[in-house]
This record gives sequence, structure tokens and C-alpha cells, in this order.
Amino acid sequence: MPPPPCPSAGLSRVMLKMMTFFQGLPGQHTASGGPDLPGSSQKLPSTSEVESEASMSEASSEDLVPPLEAAGAPDRDKEEALKKKKKKKSKGLASVLSVFTKGRKKKGQPGSAEPEGDPGAQPEPSGPLPTAEELKAELERGRLEAARPLLALERELAAAAAAGGESAEELVRRQSKVEALYVLLREQVLGVLRRPLDVAPERLRQALQVLAEQEREDRRAAAAAAGAGAPGGSALVAARPRRWLQLWRRAVAQAAQERLGARPAADAEGRSEAERAFLHMGRTMKEDLEAVVERLKPLFPADLDVVAAYAESYHEHFAAQLAAVAQFELCERDTYMLLLWVQNLYPNDIINSPKLAGDLQRVQLGSLLPPRQIRLLEATFLSNEVASVKELMTRALELESQRWARDVAPQRLDSHYHSELAIDIIQIISQGQAKAESITLDLGVQIKNVLLLELAAFLRSYQRAFDEFLERCKQLRNYRANVMANINNCLSFRTAMEQKWQILQDLPGHLMGPLSDLKSHGFDTLLQSLFGDLKPLFKRFTQTRWAAPAQTLGDIISTVGERLPEFSELHDCFQKELMEVVHLHLVKEYIIRLSKRSLVLKVVEQQRQLAEHILANAEVIQRFCTQNGSSATWLHHALPTLAEIIRLQDPSAIKIEVATYATRYPDFSKGHLNAILAIKGNLSSNEVKSIRSILDVSEGMQQSSKPLFSLIKVG
Repeated sequence: MPPPPCPSAGLSRVMLKMMTFFQGLPGQHTASGGPDLPGSSQKLPSTSEVESEASMSEASSEDLVPPLEAAGAPDRDKEEALKKKKKKKSKGLASVLSVFTKGRKKKGQPGSAEPEGDPGAQPEPSGPLPTAEELKAELERGRLEAARPLLALERELAAAAAAGGESAEELVRRQSKVEALYVLLREQVLGVLRRPLDVAPERLRQALQVLAEQEREDRRAAAAAAGAGAPGGSALVAARPRRWLQLWRRAVAQAAQERLGARPAADAEGRSEAERAFLHMGRTMKEDLEAVVERLKPLFPADLDVVAAYAESYHEHFAAQLAAVAQFELCERDTYMLLLWVQNLYPNDIINSPKLAGDLQRVQLGSLLPPRQIRLLEATFLSNEVASVKELMTRALELESQRWARDVAPQRLDSHYHSELAIDIIQIISQGQAKAESITLDLGVQIKNVLLLELAAFLRSYQRAFDEFLERCKQLRNYRANVMANINNCLSFRTAMEQKWQILQDLPGHLMGPLSDLKSHGFDTLLQSLFGDLKPLFKRFTQTRWAAPAQTLGDIISTVGERLPEFSELHDCFQKELMEVVHLHLVKEYIIRLSKRSLVLKVVEQQRQLAEHILANAEVIQRFCTQNGSSATWLHHALPTLAEIIRLQDPSAIKIEVATYATRYPDFSKGHLNAILAIKGNLSSNEVKSIRSILDVSEGMQQSSKPLFSLIKVG
């Protein structure tokens, strides 16, 4: 006969058999899943097991809890006991149901996953514990009340192992049954938590209570193991901690990945793939989290912090997706959209949305991208946007110049000539700034300063193109109309700079300089014909030796009055400015005629008569120009003071008038004074020299911002 088997060898075979059994159990893999949140654009898919539970679907529920005789050697005494128990089925089942129903929450009791009393010591079921087969049947029917008897069964097994009264094979057989039952329980609990909105609130509370009980048991087992020190020779395999809470969090993370990672459907709005992906993720995250806050938060215990669990998982996946996109070389549009979501839409429309702000601000999810990467993207955006604005403005000017060259008549708007160029440029600049401000206000400030520099460069190009048009296209039929349309553009540009871009009234020279030059050159072109007609009329003053100055001036005023309607298509403000130019021209030409040295009057009475003529003419010029819109009040003293210098005979009095005159018109020089004093033929050379000396004091004073005498050349 062969020798009897060694006990240790038999134990090894039993342990090997148990481990083989455990490896075939789906319970040795972790499960996960995700919620089916309503209100989203698509149905939340059911999640698979996180760590490969595919084997569970291949095994029947009968396989999970093997028959008693399949777990070890036959035990006829226990078989006999089992038969007796089956004969008393009604009594035994009543006992099982009493165990299941004991401790259930009464209807109307506030929901909580945490049972009342000491969370570390749950009350043991009264009466005999149900068998593994009975618990299996209850779990297959979805009865989560079986969790507590199962926990008691697990503890009873641990106590038996500690007592040492049973064989290793028996302990292994019993543990295999317990662990198989935990696989069924875990499947039921996590199945509920995967789709928490698809089940009744009461069932969700039961699943959460089981989850909480398992977490407490994990902590109790860990504390017991720590107190026991090094493990002894127990035949039981350590099954704790089970970490069902981690499995639930993994399920939430996988749900977030599946929800946000779904490929968005193509739309008819021409969005890029990245834009569609951002929109899908943002909309899905917002709708899903709103469902969590409104429907799950009231049911979950506070210590699980369901809102934080879902928010963090969704945030992590959203951030990972954006970080992956940011690694590629993005087009201008996608760079803008990426920054828009990171800096504006995500923090403002999702994190701080009315329904989520209170919960998500507490979670402190942070930014979707690190600060350094955001700065790089912002620099890229600014560079792209400025280049785009510059290109669009250049193209707009090219198209406008082509219209001038083709002699296309400008539009009329409110009886004034109108050009779309200013509107186009203002829109281009404004849209560039608005895009930056839609990301952050700080970025809007940054790009504003850069865009205004580009605007100044554009205005210089505009002025050069306009000057070229003035020079080359004089023979075109719509030449003067296009000149007035471009002058009117200056008003649109100035208004936009003062109001839309909030630049101070005293606009910087690099912005207003080109516009002032354009307007001035336009006025010169429009008035060139009129001033040409006035030139022979002014010559009459010297040709007639001032014999009939009133009649001559009358002809001049009549000519100007007849031509003024030609400028009515200018904006009112520019008609007034043009009238100021006419006013200056009339005063300047009048002074030029007085300075020709062709008239020398030695008789005092003749000097007084000429002074009276000058005063009368000055009054006519001032009244006519003022009535037609000129506000050049600074010219009002130009002719009357010269008349007073001619009338006065006392050199000292003349000196006072000259000194006052030089203060009002700093560009009044000794040469101009000599020309006027030449009319007074009764002054000695010493007197003239003395009068001229008063200007030695005035020379070197501030330059006049409005030139008059610097426009007059004297011989």
C-alpha cells in the first residue's frame, strides 16, 4: 500500500485548488462603469469592467457559487443535515427573510448611506445565518439586503480560521463560496452605481449603504491586521481591502472618458474638428455635472462627495484632451478656440455657471492648461491676429485705391459723399480687439496697443495712396467727389479713436498726423481752382493803388460765395474747417497786397484813410467768413492791428501796437514790419529802426501753432 499522504502536501493541493478557483472568478478583476446622465446630447454608454471582467459574462451564476460537494471531500453528516434543512424549507426561508429585512429603513426615513449607530460595529443578524446557496439566490434576484448576512458569514469564517477548529480544506472551501458571493454582490452594487439615475432612489441608497459598509470593513480589517503583527499560518487568503470605493471612482473616470471622448457629429455650421470637439466636451460636461448636482448630490452621502468625483474626472479628461491638441501646430482659428475655452468659456460658462458655481468653486479644479502653455498660446494668438488685421487692412486699401483709379463715383449718405474704407478698417480693428477680449480683458488691452500702432502705419499708407491719387487722377470725372469722400473718412476714423477705442481727445500725433495731412491736401486740391480765380482780384488792390478797395473786396467775397456750394457734400464739420482755410487765405492775401511796397504815403491824412479802408475790409471779411462757418477768431486782430499801426504817428504808440501784435502772431518778423512801415513815408530811418527794435525782445518766443506770417514771403 502506498504511504498515506503527508498533511502538508494535502494542504498544498487544497491551496493550489483554491487559488485556481479564485483565478477563474470574475471577482478577481475590478469593475467600473459610468452614470447615464440625462439631458446630454447622447446616451451615456454602459461601461465595461475597469480591469477586465470579461470572464464574468462567460460564466453562469451557478458557476460563481459551486455546489457544496464540489468544493471538497464528501461530508455525509453535513449532507444529511442539509437534507433535513431542505425539508424545513418554509421555516428556513422565513428565517433568511427575517435576516434580510432586519434593519431596513422605514418608508419616509431620511435617505443616507450611513447607518445609524457605531459605524465600526454593525449588528449581527439574529438567528442562524443563511447558507451560501440561499444568499446566492437572493443576490441573483438583486436583493442587496443580503450584503449584511454575507458580511456576517465572512466574519464567521474569519473567526473559525482564528479558532483553528476546522481543516484548511474546509476553510478554503468556505472562503471560495464567500468570495464568489462577493463577486455577485459587487456586480449588483457597482451595477447600480454605474447607472445611478436609472434606478429608484431607494435602491441607490441601498447600494451606497453597502459601499459604505464595505469601506468600513476594509478599515476594520486593516486595523486588525496591523494589531496582529506579522501574519500567521492561516489557510485563508487575505481578501481585504476590497477597495470598492476605488472601483467606483474608476468607473466615474471611465464614464467621463467615454462621455467626453465620443466623436462629435459633423454640423452644418462649418466648424473645424477641434471646434466640434471642444463644443461637445464643454456641453456634455456642463449638462452631466448639472444632473449630478441636481439628482445625485441629494442621494449620496457627503463623505463620498459625488460632485467632486465627477467634476475631477471630467476636468482631468477635458484637460488631457486639450493638452494633446495644444501639442500640435494649430491653425489661427483653432488657437483662438483653444484659448477661448481655456480662459473664458470653461471657467465662466461651466465652472461659474449658476447651477454649478457653488459646488465647483469648492472643488477648485484649476485651469485646463498650465500657465506657461497658456502664455505661449496667447503670444501665438497675438502674432496671428495682428498679422491677419494687417493683411485685411492692406487688402481693403488696395480695393479702395482701385475704385479711385477706375473713376467709380462714391456713395452718398445723408447728402454727403461716403466711402466704406473707414468703416471696413474700423471693423477690422474692432473685431481683432473683440476676439482678444473674448479670451480675457487683459489680452484685449495688450492687443489694443499693438493694433493702434498698426492703425497708425495703415493711416500713413492711406495718406500716401491718397496723395498719389491726387497727383495722377486729376482728369477723372469723379476726382473731386472722391477727394471729398476721403476727407469725410477722417471723421469716421477720429470718432472711432475717441469713442470706440477710448483714446483721449488730444489724439497722439502718430494717429492724427496722417489724417491731418490727408485732410489738408484734400482741402488744397478742392480750393485750388477758387484760389486761382481770386488771385487776379487781389492784384487789383496794388494795381489801382488802393483806389477802390471796397469794390475790389466785394468782388472777392462774391466769387467765394458763389463757389461755396461746391463743398456741400463734405460733412458739416469739414465745411467749417474748409471755411477757416478760406478765411486764412483772404487775410493772408490781403496782407501780401499791403506788403508789396508799391504804396508809400507821406501825408498823415492819406495814412488815416488807408487805415479806415483796411478796418472796413477787415470787418467785411470777418463777418462773411463767420457767417459761413469759420471759427478762426484768432484772425480777427490781424488786419485791424495793421491798420492801427498805419494810422498812428507817435513812434512810442506804434511800438506798443507792434509788441502786442508780435505776441498774438509770433511769426510776425522784422521783414514783415519793414513792409508795413514802408507805407508810412513820413517816418525817419531812426524811428523805423527804433520801432523795429521792439521785435528783438519778441524774437525767440514760442512758435505759433497757427501760422500766418510764415506763409507770407517778403522781399
